[in-house]
Amino acid sequence: MDFDFTAAQQRRYDEILSATRDQLNDAPSESNGHFTRQQWKTAASLGLTGLCLPSEHGGGGLGALDTALSLEAFGRGCRDTGLVFAVCAHLLACAVPVRDFASGGVRDRLVSGMASGEVIAANAMTEDDAGSDVGRLAVTARQVDGGYVLNGEKSFASNAPAADVIVTYAVTDPRAGFLGVTAFAVRRDLPGVDVGEPMAKMGLSSCPAARVSFQDCRVPAAYRLGEEGQGGAVFQHSMTWERACLLAAYLGVMEHQLAACVDHARRRRQFGRPIGEFQAVSHRVAAMKQRLESSRLLLYRGCWLLDNDRDHLAAISLAKLAVSEAAVANSLDAVQVFGGAGYLSANDVERQLRDAVPTTIFSGTSEIQREIIAREVGL
Repeated sequence: MDFDFTAAQQRRYDEILSATRDQLNDAPSESNGHFTRQQWKTAASLGLTGLCLPSEHGGGGLGALDTALSLEAFGRGCRDTGLVFAVCAHLLACAVPVRDFASGGVRDRLVSGMASGEVIAANAMTEDDAGSDVGRLAVTARQVDGGYVLNGEKSFASNAPAADVIVTYAVTDPRAGFLGVTAFAVRRDLPGVDVGEPMAKMGLSSCPAARVSFQDCRVPAAYRLGEEGQGGAVFQHSMTWERACLLAAYLGVMEHQLAACVDHARRRRQFGRPIGEFQAVSHRVAAMKQRLESSRLLLYRGCWLLDNDRDHLAAISLAKLAVSEAAVANSLDAVQVFGGAGYLSANDVERQLRDAVPTTIFSGTSEIQREIIAREVGL
């Protein structure tokens, strides 16, 4: 068992870490705090919008583990976790299903555009009454000559206000349950697509999210992803990649966070000595390190299993659960280590906590991951 990075992996990690630190941290955001097209293009120029997309379409051609390692470096080097999340949502929840389920010229055009960053994608699955219970979708797709007519509303779509294409899911056969859902890649400029105003959120502020409604929106059949009724499987496939790889970005965030806590604990003095010499602080930092390293091993293992076509369902749920809950716990500990300074909005520590909270919700809640794990062990 070899725990070392290969030379190529180490080189890629170091290059992404250095480039994101140099090129993304001082770039101005929109006046509303959302990422700009220029920031997106910069991320794309570093290969981040196409890591796991085919090289013949301008992507990196990477597997799950190498994609995760690259996103870990991105999360560690870029202080704007909202931008990191936006890129991950575009790549994993949208580009992956297009890569694996679109066909013909549509696939080639979309994948090339997504890899280059010319096309920004949004994922629209969640509805008001269909969050964890994706079997309760209300958006419908009625088959017509040459395509489908979509009607209904999605309640939370990351990247939607900036998106050029929206990957979405609709019921084509209400009698078939899970097998009655179909996936589509919907161009934003189609008549009948309406994207609402960006939502105000606790964290990940630079990634805009909004409601998306479809009103008699006619989608050509060529933009269907997979076969009719295959949408549930398409979504689960995209969630496998998102759970396996997106959370790697938070490993990078925690790595940066831990280093900042150690530096602060060495410099901050109380009662005549550095606070790191007090066990109350040093043991808290040790717990942060333990959570980081144990969740990292679970994530790497889950990605390795996915790359090698091994049984990966429980392993990836374990990884998603471990990383997300470590991100929240470590962020709370970081606030405590920094004390009053950690509570100030001007400090990275406060923002890291707000950005960590949704990790236990998106890509399947912690409760859903525990259900999957329990089922996989035989309960």
